[in-house]
Amino acid sequence: MINKEEIKHIAKLSRIEINTKQEEKFSKDLDEILNYFNLLEKVNVSKIEPSFHPNEKFLKKELSFLRKDESFSFDEKLIEKIIKMTIEKKDRYVKVKTILK
Repeated sequence: MINKEEIKHIAKLSRIEINTKQEEKFSKDLDEILNYFNLLEKVNVSKIEPSFHPNEKFLKKELSFLRKDESFSFDEKLIEKIIKMTIEKKDRYVKVKTILK
């Protein structure tokens, strides 16, 4: 079982304050989690193929799912119309409020 000093250390690293009652609860909860991991480590998975990998297509180097980088043209009349309708603009750009600082 995880002792109270380890719980206090974990709480300090996590930058959370816990009281004595919470120390006992967290000690029990973390002990259950670690015991479950110990159980999972005992399972023999050597003959089991992975069923999914998030980057499976990258691993197989099948990059056909990415869109092609192609240039395309815009309707210049439509662009001019949109720019004329905007309140704030500079040259051919629409000015908007800053959202990231």
